[in-house]
This record gives sequence, C-alpha cells and structure tokens, in this order.
Amino acid sequence: MPTSDISGRVGAVVVNYNAGEVLGRCLASLRRNGIADIVVVDNGSTDGSTEVLQSFEGSCRLISSPRNGGYGAGANLGARSIACDLVFICNPDLVAEPDAIGRLVESLDARRDAAVAGPMLLETDGSVYPSGRTFPDLRDALGHGFVGLFWRNNPWTRRYRLLGDDQHRARDADWVSGAGFLVRRDAFEAVGGFDEAYFMYVEDVDLCWRLHRAGWGVVYEPSARIVHEQGHSTSREPYRMLVAHHRSILRFARRSTTGRQRLLLPLVAVALGARLVLACLERYSGALRSRRSKVQAASDARAEGVATTAARLGEDRPPSWG
Repeated sequence: MPTSDISGRVGAVVVNYNAGEVLGRCLASLRRNGIADIVVVDNGSTDGSTEVLQSFEGSCRLISSPRNGGYGAGANLGARSIACDLVFICNPDLVAEPDAIGRLVESLDARRDAAVAGPMLLETDGSVYPSGRTFPDLRDALGHGFVGLFWRNNPWTRRYRLLGDDQHRARDADWVSGAGFLVRRDAFEAVGGFDEAYFMYVEDVDLCWRLHRAGWGVVYEPSARIVHEQGHSTSREPYRMLVAHHRSILRFARRSTTGRQRLLLPLVAVALGARLVLACLERYSGALRSRRSKVQAASDARAEGVATTAARLGEDRPPSWG
C-alpha cells in the first residue's frame, strides 16, 4: 500500500516512559511507513526522552499525561486526540519495517468484521516474539506460569505461546500483543478502549476479549514485521512490574471466568501469589549472579593488569651480574 494512502487513514499513538533514544527510532520508522499524525503520550519520563521530539524531522504532538496511569491509560489519552479511522498503538521501543503498517491496513480492509490486526514481532536477535495467541485455559495457564519459570520450552508454554509455524501464517486470533497493533477507532471507542484498571500487562488480552464479546474479530498478520527492543522502561522497576503483571492476570481471571470455574478463583489467587514470590526470587537470584559475574570479571581484569605490569617491570630490570 502506498504511504500516501496511509497518511490520511492512520494515526499513531506512542506511549512513552523513559524510553531513551529508542523513541527516536520508533518515530522515524512510523514516519517512513507514511503515518503523518503521530501522538506521543508521555507518562512522566525523567530521562529526557521527550526531547527527541524537538530534533525529530517532521511534527509530532506531545501529550504529557497528568499521571502515570500505565500503558492503557496513556493509549486511551492519545487515541482520543486521533481523528483517523485507524489507530496504530504501540510501545516506544518498536521499529516498524517498511510497509508494515500498510500490510496491517490491507489486512483490516480484507476483513471488515475484524477490529484489530497485529504484526509479527521480532526480537533484536531475529527470533519471533509470540503474538496472535488463544485465550489460555486454566491448565495451560498454570503449567506455563509455574513450570515456565524454570523450564522455558515446556509443553504448556509452547501451547500457550503458539510457538512454531503458527507464528508465520496469517490467521484469526483470540488476541495479539499490545506492544503494537492497528485498531479501528470506532470499535476501540465502542468498548471503552483499554481498561485503565490494568497498570501494565494483560490489558491487550482484556481489550481483545471485550472486542470479541462485542462481535469483532482479531487477526494476526506476519507479513507486517516490527522489531521490538524490549525492556527499556520495565527493566528499571522489575519488581513493581512483576507485581503489576500478577495483579493483571488475577483481574482478567475474575472478569473472564464463568460458571463452575469461578469456584477456582480463590485457588488461582493463592497460586498467583506463590508464583509472584517465585518470580521475585528468580529475578533476585539472576541479578545476584549477574553482579557476582561482573565483580569476578573486574577482579580478573585487575589481576591480569597487575601481572602484566609486573612482567613489564621484570623486563625493564637491568640484568644481575651476580
């Protein structure tokens, strides 16, 4: 799709929080894809990342959020200022490959019953981040949640994340990653946008779940490729993000379970509490190992420097005549 066609149809909302220099790469890639109306919603950054807008070629609108209400609240705030029929909502650490947005537009044009189109998300090493997933059943969710902490490639995680060929074919999906997706503005507004009670995580699952209930579809389009440089904001406050993640999972479980499954909610709450403790311990032990490795590397470097200096002094010493 020509970029000139995109400029009048698609607006973009970038939710920023201490994204650093990656914000500039994100904005440049959106502009290359033909998006003219780009809104950056800043959730109270303190790293000077919004100064990128001052040197950015082409105008971008900056909206400073009065509070850091999280990703969903920032996206809602930005979407309200977009007049285009289609809105691309994303993290600031994405780089859209050429024609990625155009392929998402074509995907929605071909499916008038679909409200959301999600791209293939690539890690910086070229591996595929799983998107276009199904809503997990309780068995797979628990298996992925607990076993996945220690065994990444377990069968429950593979089913939950749809690893393999599924990530390379266009298809209907229950939900796509909120890191970056294209949504019809009228459908987004009709369901109230993101639920702002989710500070971080699962707000994408919840949005797609409510869109499905309203009669809309969700599609996954792997020909639209976007690189995701993850973790620039969340890595600054890892334990806060772990707490937010587990609270969000519990909120969605309460909203989406029905019938007899609701009887299991107290058990789910206890299980999530236990998983949070394990996840924090795993994160702490990983950070401790990393610090020890850095200390050992520095110690080895100092020892090597001392040995090298001593060897040089030995070479410079005049010969002994006995």
